[in-house]
Amino acid sequence: MPVVAIPALMRNLTDGEDSVTIPGATIREVIDNLETRYPGTKAKLCDGDRIHPSIGVYINGVVTRVGMHARVDADAELHFLPAISGGVADILH
Repeated sequence: MPVVAIPALMRNLTDGEDSVTIPGATIREVIDNLETRYPGTKAKLCDGDRIHPSIGVYINGVVTRVGMHARVDADAELHFLPAISGGVADILH
């Protein structure tokens, strides 16, 4: 079963666990099963029926752009990470 790394800001939903083993063959199945075991996790990861735009999904260290339909191997490691944004500040006026 895939191993899901739990971001620090969601560990209150997983009783402090930093990773959990969750069944699923797609990102959608993993998230649905994660929600069943740890209620509230889906709301943190999804916006309606899609991955929240501010969340990056990494399967075995590679970002996926396929979204909820991305295939997940049984031995996969998943990371849901907040997207990093920002820019260069104009410090010289």
